[in-house]
Amino acid sequence: MHRSTTRIPRALAAAAVPVILVTAGCSSGDDGGDSGKPSSAAPSSESSEPQIEPAKFAKLPDPCDALAKDSIKDLVPGAKSTAGEAGKSADTSQRSSCSWDGLDGYQWRWLDVSYQRYDSDPAVGSGADRAAEYYAKQARAAEAAEGAKGMKTSAPSGLGQKAAAFTYETTEDKQDYRKQTVVSLQENVVVTVNYHGAGFQGTDQPKAADLLKDAEKATKEALAAVK
Repeated sequence: MHRSTTRIPRALAAAAVPVILVTAGCSSGDDGGDSGKPSSAAPSSESSEPQIEPAKFAKLPDPCDALAKDSIKDLVPGAKSTAGEAGKSADTSQRSSCSWDGLDGYQWRWLDVSYQRYDSDPAVGSGADRAAEYYAKQARAAEAAEGAKGMKTSAPSGLGQKAAAFTYETTEDKQDYRKQTVVSLQENVVVTVNYHGAGFQGTDQPKAADLLKDAEKATKEALAAVK
């Protein structure tokens, strides 16, 4: 999956309670005597405004610098460049990505790290809630990857507030590929890591467990870059 792929409460409005004033024993001559005086019990206009939790993170890291150069060399042997290739984005403070690919002998690896950040908005909800929705969407998309075979899912610990991992295989042009997708949520930011591997020319295919371990390592490092 390229530029990956996954999938939340609403703002609470404070209700203003109308205050009914009852007067007793007043003569007709007193009618309207206090009509010009403001009531101390009158509801404040501010109380009816939605209370939205501010978004924790106001920016995203440069995805091409999110992982250490040594990590790139380890995860993508033979990488064309440790600088990576940045994905296109209309606003990199909201969405950004970077990818690397390399061929070491006949062993091929491809790594993609993407970030999605949400601001809080009274009209649509808090940044955290919006990110949670996107997290669920990304997870659903990863699990429904086109052409996926032998899909396995897991919930890695220690990766943000929550994370979901997807391990599967695909066959493209008679070549088998082992693919991993890890989606993680941290406050108002979602990190998606795609890590693919293959052994060309009849060489051994990389082990799924090893690829997943490396994908989780990349995810942890990408999350640490969010500040």
